[in-house]
Amino acid sequence: MKKWFTGLFMSWGMFLSIPCPVLKWDEEARSEMLACMPFTGCIIGGLWALAAYLLGLISCPLPIAAAVLLALPWVLSGFIHLDGFMDVCDAVLSRRDLDTKRRILKDSHCGSFAVISMVLLALFGAALFASVPAKELPLLPLAAIPVSVRATAGLAVTCIKPMETSQYSGAVTKKPACIAVLCIWLAAAAALPIITNGLRGLAPAAAAAGYAAFAALAGRSLKGMNGDVSGFALTLGELIGAAVLILVR
Repeated sequence: MKKWFTGLFMSWGMFLSIPCPVLKWDEEARSEMLACMPFTGCIIGGLWALAAYLLGLISCPLPIAAAVLLALPWVLSGFIHLDGFMDVCDAVLSRRDLDTKRRILKDSHCGSFAVISMVLLALFGAALFASVPAKELPLLPLAAIPVSVRATAGLAVTCIKPMETSQYSGAVTKKPACIAVLCIWLAAAAALPIITNGLRGLAPAAAAAGYAAFAALAGRSLKGMNGDVSGFALTLGELIGAAVLILVR
């Protein structure tokens, strides 16, 4: 049980910008840290839904509400997943050989492909959220999107072979209890919104599917999984979930 508490605070400290009340780290608890990723998704999703509710309550102008709702998950996660998105875009879109792609992936400099991809991501996301008043967004599916996509991320990083240079290489083991916890989180986050919201409740499941598709795409190009690949897929998975939530009626 001690490792689970340690993993919870490790996950909080790494994947949330909200100050962690307890600073702990144990290399042997990395698997538990990944299994607790959906908990950070609960915090992000809850605050995302609260923001949508409050913006709708005050009838906030659509462009301002769109900017807030688009940026809030990025801000709450400390931009860590967005950084991975940009790194992977630079590497994969370079269309170079594998060694060069991996070198670009680790480069701390921001290339043109990353900038272009970030602009397109922000434009498309802002257009999505500006297309519907915040008060019309169903709150449970919105809150569940970060949970489902992080449960999928935890499963992917735990089960898919990592790159040799990944921080998770050799540090994460396939513990049955951790995998079971992640599966329960994913099932709950995907199923409950469908029961309560019908077709629009498919958004969390779509986010998880989007994560899986983009993780497979980037992983195939880079021959493995690491934190950047996961951040890339998570960012796009959340956007796909939001698109389904907004566009499906």
